[in-house]
Parts: sequence; structure tokens; C-alpha cells
Amino acid sequence: MPTPSGEIPKRKTLDELVAQYRDFGLTDTHNHDASGDAYWRMIGTWERDAVRRVVLFGDVSEPSAMDTDENAWNAYVQHPDLFIPYFSGIDLHDKSSLEHVRSMLERGYFGLGEIAGASSYSPMVSKVAWKANDPMDGYLPQIYELCAEYKVPILLHIDPPNGEPVSKLEQALDAYPNTIFIFGHINTYNSPENIDRLMGAHPNLYADFFAGFTDLSPDSGNTLKDFIPVMKKYSDRFLLSTDSGYGLQSEEAAVESMYRVIDLIDDPVVARRIAHDNFDAIIQAEPASKTQLEAIRKLNLTGDQAPDMSHLTKFEAGKILIDHSVDMSSG
Repeated sequence: MPTPSGEIPKRKTLDELVAQYRDFGLTDTHNHDASGDAYWRMIGTWERDAVRRVVLFGDVSEPSAMDTDENAWNAYVQHPDLFIPYFSGIDLHDKSSLEHVRSMLERGYFGLGEIAGASSYSPMVSKVAWKANDPMDGYLPQIYELCAEYKVPILLHIDPPNGEPVSKLEQALDAYPNTIFIFGHINTYNSPENIDRLMGAHPNLYADFFAGFTDLSPDSGNTLKDFIPVMKKYSDRFLLSTDSGYGLQSEEAAVESMYRVIDLIDDPVVARRIAHDNFDAIIQAEPASKTQLEAIRKLNLTGDQAPDMSHLTKFEAGKILIDHSVDMSSG
């Protein structure tokens, strides 16, 4: 938009955006860099670009994801302030997966994802071995119940973002109102109007906004500005992500697009909410698991080191166990 003098404002550089919003605590809520341990090459970039927290996982809904789930856990143990580990190595049509989900949540994982809830067109996800046919397929309903029990979110890949997959998602949202559903990259091949309708109808639906797609992909039919009104309308349930820069020139370009969303919001309170606070609230509401509490009790901590076990969060419990080098890998 031209200034009063008629000049078009200069586009801010990434360095300028980082300097302006460094203290907002930017969180990338959807990142695949546990695949191939790619997170190692990004740590310096995240530090330089003031990315405070990264929700880390790897492969999606296939056997190889069980290995990348472990990579995410190892990254978390090494950098517990930076990484929040999710897991996705779940055979959604095998009943034994339910015990695996419980075991991983007891161990200390913070959420499930990215889970292939439906995929017909994604070049990668449509081919994975353990994908669901729709968001109510297989053992997903029981998994939603476990998510509610542990107060953890589930990040779902759903494509196309309309038709039967979304109808089944809405069925799940209504049937499991205490479960936090995160619609992965909700803005890809989707419109602000469709998102508005879904968010308005379902208070347990959160929107994972892959800013880089809308900002930089030639496949996007929208601009970032097109989504700002709906983001402000549901500002307590929007999250930002890079999707590890999928389809873009670089992952850092996707980080830059996240900052451009913050800049366009032009409201510090709302921008902080979407950049950091919404996801932080989800994490802070997750209680410590029984397995974590048992492991902490065995430490016999006393005095100032002894935590209040009655109100301990999963995040706090994880930090205590990591600080005391407790191995939860077989927990």
C-alpha cells in the first residue's frame, strides 16, 4: 500500500523483521527435521532468526517414522528448551498401536504428528503405508480419546482440505470435543472462507498456518494479507509453522514468511499470541505422566530441588528428568 507521499514502502529484510520481533518467542509448530537428523544443520539458523521453539518430528505415518521419532526424542534430550518432540510412527489399522501411543505419551512426548489423516494428492503422504483413509478411520477414534486423556494435541495431515476428508474431520471434532485437533498446513490449497467456517463451527480445532506456502509458492491462490482477518478472528487458535520449508527454496525462507505474518498482523498482542502464546498454552496444560512422576520420585529430591508433584506439568517433569540424566527411552 502506498504511503501518504505516494511511495511504496520498502519490503523489510529478514534481519529487520528478526530485530523487530526477536522477543516474540517465535515457535515453529510443524517441523520434519528429525528426518535424517536435519535439525543439526538448522540450529544455528534458528538461533540467528530468534526461533525459540520447534515442534520436531520426522517421517509421517510409516515404519521409518519410528526411527525419526527417536531422533526427535534425542534432539529434545540434547536441547530441551528448543525442541518439543512429537511422534508419528503409528500403524493406524493395528490395535497394538494404542498401547504404543500410551507408552510414548507416558515417556514424555508432547503430541502426535504429523499423522496422515487422509491424503489423495500429496506426492509424499498419499503413498505412506500407515495412512488413514479419513480422520475417523482405523484406530484414530481411540487415539483421539488418548489425546484427550493426556491433554496432548494431534496434528493431522488432511488432503484435499474439503469433501469427505473434511466431513470426517468435522465428525471427529464433534465426537471428541476434549481433544485438541491441529489441522496441518490448513492454508495449503484452501481459502480463508473455508477456514473461517471450520474454525467457527469447532472450538477444539487449531489451525497450523504454513506461511511459506501462501507467501512464496506459485501454487498458492492467496496472499498472506488474505488470511489476516480470519487469523485475527480466531487469534487464540492459530499457530505458525515452516513445514521444514517443503516445496520452497529453503527452510529459512519459510521462517521469514512466518515473520511476515507477524508483521502484517500489526497488533503486538495478537501477534505474540499466534507466534508463541497459543502453542505455549497447550504445552503448559499438559500434566506430567505417571511414568514421569514415578521416575522423579525415585530421584528422592529434597529441599529446593523437590518439585510440587501435585501440579507438575509434562514440560517441567521432562526438564527435571533431563537435568538429572534419567534415561526415559525404555520408560
